[in-house]
Amino acid sequence: MKCKNIKDIRNDLDNGLVTSLDLFKSSVDKALKYQSDYNCFVTILDNYEHIDNKDSLLNGVVYALKDNISTKGILTTASSNILKDYVPVYDATIYRKLKENGAVLMGKTVLDELAMGGTGTTAHTGIVRNPYDKRRMIGGSSAGSAACVALGVVPFAIGSDTGDSIRKPAAYGGVVGFKPSYGRISRYGLFPFASSLDHLGVLTTNVMDAAIVVDAVKGYDSKDMTSLKDDKIVYLDNLENDVRGRKLFYIKEILDINSDNEELCEIVNNFKEVISKCESLGMEVFPVSMDINLLKAIYPAYITISCAEATSNNANLTGIIFGSRSDKENINEMMMDARTNGFSELIKRRFILGSYILQKENQEKLYLNACRVRRMITSCMNEFFKEYDGLILPAAASVAPLFDVDKDRLSDEYLILDNHLAIGNFGGYPSITIPSGFVNNMPIGINITGKFGDDSLVLNMAYKLEGTMDYKQMIVGDDDV
Repeated sequence: MKCKNIKDIRNDLDNGLVTSLDLFKSSVDKALKYQSDYNCFVTILDNYEHIDNKDSLLNGVVYALKDNISTKGILTTASSNILKDYVPVYDATIYRKLKENGAVLMGKTVLDELAMGGTGTTAHTGIVRNPYDKRRMIGGSSAGSAACVALGVVPFAIGSDTGDSIRKPAAYGGVVGFKPSYGRISRYGLFPFASSLDHLGVLTTNVMDAAIVVDAVKGYDSKDMTSLKDDKIVYLDNLENDVRGRKLFYIKEILDINSDNEELCEIVNNFKEVISKCESLGMEVFPVSMDINLLKAIYPAYITISCAEATSNNANLTGIIFGSRSDKENINEMMMDARTNGFSELIKRRFILGSYILQKENQEKLYLNACRVRRMITSCMNEFFKEYDGLILPAAASVAPLFDVDKDRLSDEYLILDNHLAIGNFGGYPSITIPSGFVNNMPIGINITGKFGDDSLVLNMAYKLEGTMDYKQMIVGDDDV
């Protein structure tokens, strides 16, 4: 049976048609069944733990958690060899809140090592495969979370998003991925990648479930100084609000593509159909113009800032404080051994790049200039948000890539359209990807990004748009389509 949405599961639980333990066992069985083919999980739990909360919609509902989120007494590896045996002594706030709401954890999901990557191929336990086509990536870094929702193992999974790590895998996997405003969900217990860009969020099969989960976990946390005071809005209650008169915009230069790539052309055509659906709801969609040089700078600015912050944040992974301690003769040799053998080549390259960027003689030219570019981009977006309610664009420039095809993602054809989601992290904006159709029998998605703090409105517009989609949703499960 394919995984039902949260409200249907809640109804089944309340009417005694199923128990939470039944749901847990079913999810674990599915996870084990699919693990060898798709590699969604680092850890599949065999211990059922449930705190009853009859006031919560999530009471008894089973879910999965990305393995860079701290869980006391449960292996938490960040999919890195250096942390392959690490068991935390405290719970992340998001995990604690889910437990208090009665949600039941069934497993920890695979990610790109230390959440640094967008392919789902760098985890210490192996690559994560796309449920629609095992020859293809699911994307990253929230690879396992996206794949297990697409497979119907769980109705929702928690992920993290630093550049597009929830929203791009959602597009590739035909599911919903929502990253709320920066600070809306406490990051206490999230292993940091780039602290000024990191967000927690959720992957689901539908927008309503995303609202339900975020309603349960949002709010201020004294353990996270960047967390926001609760906006006191119940997102679920506002999904049905009328969207007539809402104004969306798209950036002309991002879609100004001269290409004979048939797949890319179909994605752009799908976007045009989505615009028509927006207009059928009474929303207006306008093209706007943005400096092409700023748009081309999104990716290099993101790489510069994220690598610098990652190098600083992960300086504690030395084999002394964290990681396997070797039997070398002195501390320097022990650290060298741990960081040489504990990280993949990609991570070591990023740390080297970050160290170079942070050198005193390079900070002004590289790191601070990247921060200035970020500010210029967000200033431009904030001007747009004074007039418009949201930015709408295709979530990706292609369907999920094949593992054995090396596409030049830095070519003019892909550079901006494949990396614009990082704007949502630059400004801390709420941003959601929803499925919008299929190209070459693979799912594609559309993204809506809104003004900082407008989480409820972004969910509202996405929910209404989702209701107009006429494609057949394909969640791969026991009865594969």
